[in-house]
Order: sequence, then structure tokens, then C-alpha cells
Amino acid sequence: MAGSLGAMRDTRREWSINRARLIAALIGIGLLLTILVYRYYSLQIVQHEAFLTQSDRNRIRVEVIPPTRGEIVDRKGRLLATNQPTYVVGVIAERATDLALLTEDLRERLALSEDELEAFRERLAQRRPFETVPIKVGLNDSALATVAVDLHQLPGVVVEAQLTRHYPFAQLLSHVLGYVGRISSEDLDALDDDRYRGTLHTGKVGLEKRYEPLLHGQPGFQHVETNAHGRLLRVLEKQPPQSGKDLRLYLDLDLQRVAAEALGEQRGAVVALDPLNGGVLAMVSNPSYDANLFVEGISYSAYGALRNSMDTPLLNRAVQGQYPPGSTVKPLLALGGLSRDFITTTTTVRDPGWYRIPGDDRRYRDWTLRVRGGGHAEQVDMRMAIAESCDTYYYDLAYRMGIDTMADVLKPFGLGRTTGIDTTGEQGGILPSTRWKREAMGEAWFPGETLSAGIGQGYMLATPLQLAQAAMVVANRGTSFVPAIVHRVGELTVGGVPREPLKMDAEDWQAVIAGMVDVVHSKRGTAASIARGMSYQMASKTGTSQVIGIAQDAIYEEDKVSERNRNHGLFIAFAPAENPRIVVAVIAENGGGSSAATPIARRVIDTWLNELSDV
Repeated sequence: MAGSLGAMRDTRREWSINRARLIAALIGIGLLLTILVYRYYSLQIVQHEAFLTQSDRNRIRVEVIPPTRGEIVDRKGRLLATNQPTYVVGVIAERATDLALLTEDLRERLALSEDELEAFRERLAQRRPFETVPIKVGLNDSALATVAVDLHQLPGVVVEAQLTRHYPFAQLLSHVLGYVGRISSEDLDALDDDRYRGTLHTGKVGLEKRYEPLLHGQPGFQHVETNAHGRLLRVLEKQPPQSGKDLRLYLDLDLQRVAAEALGEQRGAVVALDPLNGGVLAMVSNPSYDANLFVEGISYSAYGALRNSMDTPLLNRAVQGQYPPGSTVKPLLALGGLSRDFITTTTTVRDPGWYRIPGDDRRYRDWTLRVRGGGHAEQVDMRMAIAESCDTYYYDLAYRMGIDTMADVLKPFGLGRTTGIDTTGEQGGILPSTRWKREAMGEAWFPGETLSAGIGQGYMLATPLQLAQAAMVVANRGTSFVPAIVHRVGELTVGGVPREPLKMDAEDWQAVIAGMVDVVHSKRGTAASIARGMSYQMASKTGTSQVIGIAQDAIYEEDKVSERNRNHGLFIAFAPAENPRIVVAVIAENGGGSSAATPIARRVIDTWLNELSDV
């Protein structure tokens, strides 16, 4: 049996089969080794940089270091806008295992509002990989503890300390400084993405907006090593940010406070300028608001209360409030009449207490008709017309000049156009003319409207800042400057930019200023009540502007008119008259007349001149 089995085996054939199998196995092993070697070569050599980068991203990331915003100080270096530390909760989306669930968890922990969530989603959509996106700014101790205690269970959440804007004198300076607010989607479209990476706020109004490019600074960067949970281990490389420039203002904090106290509860505005350079020494608009409310996002209810208030606290009356200038334009028109030879310093006008246009029966009344039953005097010259604010004199001058000539002579004083002050929202007022009315209203100009313009009524509108600028031109006998709030940016002086001088005869300047001095220092001057105890000479002009029209034969009785329909009181002044160091313009809304404005200006001027005498 064994012999027959041996005879049946084919050793040669088996060996051939085994050898073929062995060769196939060796070839397979060789191919596998070749693939393995190639893959190893590809990973270690060909794709080394790519995988090294991906590996580093798991432990190394680039963080933006936002710059410190420049501070704002007054002329004496006192801080008006500064930065204070606060805590921010942010999210690194790549570290979060479930971003939606994490967001919902943080919403409950931090009581996030819909505005905060919407802002987070907007920033999330525009972020860079591994960039921290803030979701809550300005944590209090309780909210910080709520997150910090469970931070190890919140993958992707980081808590960082940052600086945020703070206004120590918010109510006093909100209209001057403006405020910063959270960057909105509209802001993101306008701002430089690279420069604003990591920045949460931008200037919204006022100086904060006007000087945003300089206040913001340049961001820095750092490469940091993190663990698998995104926690910071160490800083590998750092490029520090460049802080924003500081702003030093012309404004004096003490004078600003005095001006605000002088206004008290009165709606209105005070503007004080330095006639030597156009610097804003004080700028108050009342009522005001707390700018700090806007930094981290004001609530809908709080903003609605400000926006819908009848007192319009968000309106910067100094540069945005437009009022009929009333009799404050009379010295300007007198200078225009002198320069165009419509009058001389000795020209007189008969004043029965009213004026009639030739061929017209309507009587245009002087304010003295109601008070005295007649005019200022049988004949009124220019000096008396300024001191006692004689309407009849200026009705006659306006009629003879015509509205277009009036517009021409008032324009160099800065009426009818913005002053160019370095803030936002300035209004240009209205300097009417035949062309203006035709373009604005599609109507012809009427002679009676010229007379109204002659006493600063009708269509004519001006801001308190424009009136202060016009007074500066008179104070300097034609020289003036672009009004400026900021004196220096860093070490660079930006204020004190001169305007084209207004050239007139020295005798004309002196004659008009003499009339303005009489406003306070003569017995029948319209502001004689504030002269008591004054140790210097003040040149000024009172003004009253109507809020509602009065029929031709009707009598204005203030106690029968609602408070918000009463006349506005205006006052412009500079002092000392022969060597001016301060120019002031005051508007007292619905104050009844100029008597509501004159004591305010007196207190501001007294304070500043006392300040100068102590230096």
C-alpha cells in the first residue's frame, strides 16, 4: 500500500506548485513593502510640511492682541475718556464639540440677550480659524464665577481680561466726547478686517467717531501653545500692539462744569471759544445722557426713553440745534451795511416803534412798542440800535440792502454753512436768499420776509457754535479760526487753523464793538442787568427768537403761552472788549427772552477770566 502511494506522488509537480506560491507570496510581500515604504516616504518627506502645519494647529494658534485705545484728556491733562479692565467670555469654534449646544449652555449661564447672541453669530461668520469670538463682554463677579467653576467642562470656552471704554464725567461731556459701542454688522462692512481683529468696539459719534483711526491703534499678534482642550500652555512668539494716540483737548473741565451748572435744568446750550486759536473751552448741551450706557450695548427700553423724550437729550444742541438767531445778527448786519455804504456810523432812522415798507400798510413792530408804547427815540443811530436792539433801524437797513446782499455780507461770518469743527453731526443752518427759497421751496421771495431776516427771524437758522464763531470774527476784528475741540493728537498740534480774514475799516469794527459794549454797560442796554460788579468790559448782543408766530395786531403774553412755545433767549459776548480772551454763545430754549441767557454767559466769562488772572 505504501509503495503504491509513493508511486502515485508527483514530487516535481508539487515542488513547482510550491515554488509558484512562494514567488507569488514574495511578490505580494514585496508590493506591500513597496507601498508601505512609499507611504512612509510620502508622509515623512513629500507631505511633511502640510502635516506638520496641521499638527501645529492642534497645539499652536495665532491670537490677535487688540490695541489699547488712546485716552482723552482736557487742557490740564485730566482724564475724560479712559480704559478699564473687564472680563470677556469667548468661544473658539474649532475646540467646541457641539457649538450649538455650547451656545445654548452659555445663553442660560450668562443670561445672554438676543442682541448679544446676534452679535456673536455675526462675528462667528467672519472669524478666522481658531480665533476667539467674544460672546459676553463685561462680566460681573457672579457671572465670571458661573463660567470659571465649570470651565473644564466647556470645551472651546475661554475667559480673557480686556480693556473697555469708561467715561468718568459721562453726563457732563457726552455730547463733546461721544461714545464707543460694539462693532455692528454695518461697522464690519466699513472697517478694515485685519486692523480690527480682536477689537470689540468702535467710535459711534463725537470725538470717538471723528478720531477713530487715530484713537484705535494697530493690533498685535502672538503664537501660543495650547493643550488638546485649547487651554493656553505658553506664548511662543509675540508682536506687541501699537496703542492708539491720546487726544488733548482745548476744553477745560472746570469751565465745562460751571457752564453746565449755570444752565441748570434749562434746555439749551453753551459754547465758549478761545479767540486766540478757535479752541473750544466749553461746550454744553442740556439735557444730556450717560455715554457709559452705550459702551456694552444699551437696552431697548433705555434707548427708547432717550430717543422718544420730548427733551431730545441725544441732540447735541451746540452743533445740531438750529434756531432763529434773532437780534444777535444785528452787529453783523451793521458791519455789512458799513462795508457796503448802506449806512455810516452816524446814519439815523426815525423810530415810532414800527416800520412800514413803502406802499404797504402793514406795520412791522419794534419790541419796544409793547413795552413802552413807542420807539427807542425820535432818531436812532447805529450805536443805539445795537445797544438797545432797535428793530426799526434794522427793518430799514434790511429793506435797503435786500435779502441777497444780506446773505452776501453774513456769509463771511460763517452763517449758512458748517464751521468745520472736529466732531460729527454738525448742521449748517440756513442763510436765506432768493435763490435758496426758489430751490428749497419753489417760491418767490417777498419783501416782508427781508424785514424778518433783518432781525434774525423768518427762515434764518443758526447753531450756537455758528453764533460763537461769528462773535469770534468780531472780537478779533476780522481774524478767526476753524473751531476745534482737539488741541493735540499725541505730540502733533491739530487746532488753531486760521480762516481767510474779513477785511474792513478799523473804524467800522470799533464803532460796532462800541455799540456791543453799550449792550451791557449803558443804562438802556438790553443786558445792563448783568453789569453790576463787573470788573472788565464785555461786548455782547442779546437776542430773542420766536417759536410761534404772532398776528400783526396781537400781543405776545408769555404767561398765556405754553412753556415749549415761549421765545428762545440768545446771547453772544466776548471779553475783555479790547483784548478778548473768551467768546461765548448761549441759547436758552423757551427761556422767554435773552434775560434767561445773559446770566449764564456772565458766569462762564467771570470764571474763565478769573482762571487766567490766577495763572
